[in-house]
Amino acid sequence: MRKAILPAVAVLVAAGFIALIVFGVSQTGDDRTLDAAVAAGKSPAAPSPTMKLPTLDGGKPIALADLRGKVVVMNLWASWCPPCREEAPQLKALQERIAPLGGTVVGVAWNDSIPDATKFTKAAGLNYPQLRDVNGSFAKSYGTKGLPETFVIDRQGRITAMRRGTIDRAFVDSALVPLLGRRAG
Repeated sequence: MRKAILPAVAVLVAAGFIALIVFGVSQTGDDRTLDAAVAAGKSPAAPSPTMKLPTLDGGKPIALADLRGKVVVMNLWASWCPPCREEAPQLKALQERIAPLGGTVVGVAWNDSIPDATKFTKAAGLNYPQLRDVNGSFAKSYGTKGLPETFVIDRQGRITAMRRGTIDRAFVDSALVPLLGRRAG
């Protein structure tokens, strides 16, 4: 009897494991809904606008809805990401250019430790709000799979441009000049 139970248990465990794998794969589909909308010239509402994210420095949590009325350049990053580290000086300079025009850069650390992210922002002298996506749900709502990713959000909370990968001057100019004027470029 005991010999018959062991194979049955092994089959049940294997079936449960396979079901778990199938469920996991079905939940990690490549959601590019935002990409398609922006590529089609639409300006979809930014996902999760009321989700409060904690700041890296322990200050008051911030939601995108709190920034309504400003043009927001939201950059998802991590300290361990070489392209994120490379584009940080450009984002710092961008903050200096757009803040007087009613814009702001907002960093969102994703999949990173607080000490590492904090150390990087201090070393890079980043001059814009730094938030953290504690459990990954914020990044998931944007379809984030890799880093860096940057989303330009207009004063009404709509995504008008996005880049999955490192930003460059051409992207910044084409995305911000229509929203903030020539001085943004």
